[in-house]
Amino acid sequence: MPDWTDIVNIIVVTSGLTMVLAGLFFSFTLPMLKNPERGYLIVFFSLLTLYCISDLTAQLSLVYFPEGHVMISKIAVFSESFFSSLCLPLLTMFILTGAGRSFKKDRFLISSVAVWGIYFLLLCYTQFSRSIYYFTVDNIYHRGPYYPILLTPPVIMIVINLLCLLNCRADLSRKQFYAFFIYLLLPLLCMAVQMVWYGILMVVLGTCLASALMLNFILWEQTQLFLMQKEEIAAQKISIMMLEMRPHFIYNTLTSIYYLCEQDSKKAQQVTLDFSTYLRKNFTAISKKDTIPFSEELEHTKAYLSVEMARFEGRLFVEYAFSKVPVFRIPPLTLQPIVENSVKHHSLDPDMEPLRISIRVNESPEGNTILVEDSGPGFEAADNDEPHIALKNIRERLKLMCNGTLSISSRETGGTRVDIFIPFSGKLLMKES
Repeated sequence: MPDWTDIVNIIVVTSGLTMVLAGLFFSFTLPMLKNPERGYLIVFFSLLTLYCISDLTAQLSLVYFPEGHVMISKIAVFSESFFSSLCLPLLTMFILTGAGRSFKKDRFLISSVAVWGIYFLLLCYTQFSRSIYYFTVDNIYHRGPYYPILLTPPVIMIVINLLCLLNCRADLSRKQFYAFFIYLLLPLLCMAVQMVWYGILMVVLGTCLASALMLNFILWEQTQLFLMQKEEIAAQKISIMMLEMRPHFIYNTLTSIYYLCEQDSKKAQQVTLDFSTYLRKNFTAISKKDTIPFSEELEHTKAYLSVEMARFEGRLFVEYAFSKVPVFRIPPLTLQPIVENSVKHHSLDPDMEPLRISIRVNESPEGNTILVEDSGPGFEAADNDEPHIALKNIRERLKLMCNGTLSISSRETGGTRVDIFIPFSGKLLMKES
């Protein structure tokens, strides 16, 4: 009949198997894991899975099938020792890879593989000797007088890995160092206990728990790297989208100055000065990866409108419906392209009514809403023209940079209304610099 230690050991092994299977599942499925880390973890947790299955088979065979199953017990105990020992040279390779070191002629890897070879030979010898461990004919496991010898090579391999880890510390991240250190230290302590006391399977418990903690540290770091890469990709996407808008705006503005040179040279000089000032501020804003104060974006917009109002004198009127500029932050090149879109789609034809643009800001407990209204042909008419690349870019940048939104609708009295909503957040409530 099984005693309480047998039942506890089966629970320990089953729990360990559950942990390593979860680790194997996460190694296969989590998107933030990249090669070679994913490959190492898959092999690592596959070996641990085979280790736990072998150990569980041995426990069931020894406890519930005492007679006639000696061979199953022998194979199971041999397999658990074999698969668990393979994890140690693999861990040496994992440490070296994480540190960016080459395997070629590395003294730590050579030493680890050499010690593992000695352990494997010793394990094979054990199957034909009673000096380390053996099984009686009634399927009972016994330790021999020299059992600690079998545990010596794994201890040496753990020490080699610890030395390798300390040697590579400068090239490893803090989380990588902690992950490997915990995996090595915890089983080592359990192994020291197991050498002098055979009861609860401390090595199995320590190995599986350490592997779960190691995976947790690695996933923690990989998740942070994954998020950083996503932010970098988003920033690159933002830069590309802004570059798509910039040539179009510069071309339109230079065309406006070109016409003004013929109509009014002094006014053309002033507009050129305004435009050069705008470009200086605009290029500064483009180089920023974060949001900018609304006042800066408003200055950009006013500079653009001053050029267009000088070109189309008497055909374009702008109203800023606030006495004091509101203080909040906004993605660069958000308001100006919307105003430019209004001017472009109206065309400022002399046969049409003058274009009137109104810009105002409404503040609510949730955030600020910028409203841009014009008296142009309306949203539907404009939408049937060429695609709104600029508006699409603004919508995407608002979502990426501040979780903002952009909506476009037609006014009942004619024209288009654009609502830009900027929610309150820690990033957007920063004081203007």
